[in-house]
Parts: sequence; C-alpha cells; structure tokens
Amino acid sequence: MAKKKYVICGVSTRANGMFIRPMLETFHQHCEIVGLLDADPSRFANCFKKFPVLAGTPVYAPAQFEQMIQETNPDAVIVAGVDYTHADYIVGGLQHHLDVISEKPMVTTGADCKRVLDAQHNSKGKLHVTFNYRYSPIHTRIKELILEGRIGRVTSVDLNWYIDTYHGASYFKRWNRKRSNSGGLSVHKSTHHFDLVNWWIGQKPLEAFAYGALNYFGPDGEFNPVKEDGRHCGTCRVKPSCAYFMRWSSRSKEVVPPDDHVNAVDIKPDNFTGYRPDGCIFDGEIDIEDTYAAVVKYDKGAMLSYSVNFSVPYEGYRLAINGTKGRIETKEIMSGRAAFHVPEQTIDYFPLFGGKETIHVVPKAGGHGGGDPLILEDLFLGPDPQRHYDIMAGAEAGALAVLTGEAVWKSAAANQPIRLSDLLVESELAEVSRGGGSHRV
Repeated sequence: MAKKKYVICGVSTRANGMFIRPMLETFHQHCEIVGLLDADPSRFANCFKKFPVLAGTPVYAPAQFEQMIQETNPDAVIVAGVDYTHADYIVGGLQHHLDVISEKPMVTTGADCKRVLDAQHNSKGKLHVTFNYRYSPIHTRIKELILEGRIGRVTSVDLNWYIDTYHGASYFKRWNRKRSNSGGLSVHKSTHHFDLVNWWIGQKPLEAFAYGALNYFGPDGEFNPVKEDGRHCGTCRVKPSCAYFMRWSSRSKEVVPPDDHVNAVDIKPDNFTGYRPDGCIFDGEIDIEDTYAAVVKYDKGAMLSYSVNFSVPYEGYRLAINGTKGRIETKEIMSGRAAFHVPEQTIDYFPLFGGKETIHVVPKAGGHGGGDPLILEDLFLGPDPQRHYDIMAGAEAGALAVLTGEAVWKSAAANQPIRLSDLLVESELAEVSRGGGSHRV
C-alpha cells in the first residue's frame, strides 16, 4: 500500500507533537512528509533537530504555498499554524482537490467559514477538523447514551468550563491575546466546547446571546503589580509581586507545571524570531475577554447554557444534559495542577422516573482525555470499522463551532442576540461590496 504524502503548513509545537512525531513513529508505514511551510525559518531548524529524519525535506515560506503543492505533489495538507492563517491553506488545499487536516479552530471568522464551506462544496478533497475532545472515552460514552435514547429528545444542556490560573494566563502571554490572531477565546478555546455539545445532541446552533468581560487580565487586572506595558516574564522586574507568576514559581526558580499546550521546549522565548510566548498578562494590547456567559438556541428546540472562566483555582468542567426521558451529569477535574484529591470521573444517568445509575468508563492513555491517539488512528488509518456513528468533524461542524464562538463575542459587544446565519450573510455582503461577486450560502 502506497504511503500518503503530506505537506504541513505551520511547523508549530502542536504540529511537531500532534502530527509529525506520530506520523514518523506510529504511522510511518502510511505517511510521508514531503514539505514544510512556515513564516519562521528557525522553526524548520527546530523541527529538523527534533526529527533528524526530516532533514532535507523541502521548506517553503507562506507565499510559496502554490509552489509547494506543484513541487511536492502531496495527497493531503495538514494545517497547524496560528489560527488566522488556517483559512488560506484550507481553501488552497481544497481548491487543488486535496484532503485537508486542520487543527481547531478551523478558522477565526464567519467570513472565513464561508470561504471554507464554498471550497469544500466545490472540491473532491475532504476537510477534517481535529476536534480530538470528541474522542475522549467519557465523551464518546455520553454520545452513545444519547444515541441509545436513554434521555430521549435533548431539551437543554448546562456546561460550565473552568480554566485554571496557569493554563488560563498562558493564553494572555501568547499570540492568542489578540483577536486578530485567534478570534478571541470564544473561538480559539470555546469551539472545542461548542463542537462537543453540537455533536452530542445532534442539533445545529441557530442563535446566541452572551455577556463577556475582561475581568482578570489586561491593565486593569486586580493583581497587576504596576501599569506598565511591554513587560515579559523572563525579564520582568516586578514578577515577585505578580500573584499569577508566584502561584507556580518562587523567587529563585520558575517552576513549570505540566501542560501539553505550553510546556514544550520549542517555545522558549529565544527560539523563534519576532515572537515571545511570555508577554505580560496585564499588557494593554490584550483585546479579548476572559469570561463568558452565553445561551445558544438550536434548530430542534434544545437550549445551551454555557459559561467559561479563564482564571479559576482548578481546571475542569461540569455538564448536565436534559432530555424528555432523563438526564446525564458528569464533572471532570484535571488532576495535574489541582491542589486537592481529584475523584474519578463518572457519568450519572437519571431516568425521568427511576433511580440513578453511575457509569464508569475505562480511561485511555494520551492527551485530551485519551482522545489524541484515537483521532490519529482515524486520520491515518481510516475510520474505526467497529464504531457505528460518525465522529470525525468536517467543514460544516468546524464552521458551526466557529460561528457560535463569533456570535458569542459579537453578542457580548453589541448586547443583542446574534444569528449564526447572519454572520455568513455579512461575509457574503462584504465580498460583494469588494467586487468579488456573490457566493453560495
């Protein structure tokens, strides 16, 4: 069986860990990496140092995407760079009728959702969005309970997500803190959560109303030692007075807690040109929110009550799904940085007219609750033939998650409900006004 040839756009920490390493070690019989694209040459050097077998692989700058496709003749494109760069590479790959694997969020705006949906409609290639949280065994069991009809038709969902002071603060140190890069955290992070709900309940979001605020970070943050922009943790003269820094460190040594997003050696401040991942969390350039409370309406009558907070003493979530025949509850607390004993995560099932059943789920090793190894198998080996339901996300699922996230922050800004379809229409009208002509809705 011939190996499938891949090019990778964005040689990021996530690309190295989530894709390149497994492709070389676990799926080497099925994969061949034939090209790398990135704006920063030092990322190529870092990649070749980590994976010497790739030394000599052709490398390209962002403007050379078409050249890369022509010279390497790939079967598929992997997109894993900064969020705002995704759209061009996804659309470019689909226009060449190639398969595309995109890190989430798929894109950052409704306008780019429209571009991707149109490209997918006209392409022989297939887009896969790596919503790996779907694959966590606890989450697949929730999906199965709903498919089995245990709670009947889903009527409402309550989901409260908590990001701890280490992980939450990291978004405000890095490129994520600018909406132009990430779409804001209701897109960059919450698309994970919105996609889970959409997939669990099998309904499409229509409208969102939300409040949002910057409560903890930015220059008005309560624990800001001094109002002075441009600081970096590595050289900050007041970091002993910063509660967020000292929560995890000491005056003599910085302690790095476990976190698969921000602890890789790749992201030391001096590794990459023009980018430092240790910006001050109280900087004035921060233009996104750290707290949201939202309500989402679905096409088959369900309603979601959602909140997320990026500065909480522990990390995890609480979930309840109500239906016409019963209720599902679960609570997860991440054990890595919790300052207390973390109980086993279970699922509680409450039939409408019966007693509680507690369901224990066998955990699996790997990131994102054991989901990472399973989604990689589907990506590189094909769908699991033993699974009787769809789990891999495509262009529509990616777009619905992004549109919900954009509707949330725009609703918070405008103080009014936002229909997801209006975000696509806005992008179409904007394109027409630029002389680009109309697009399929």
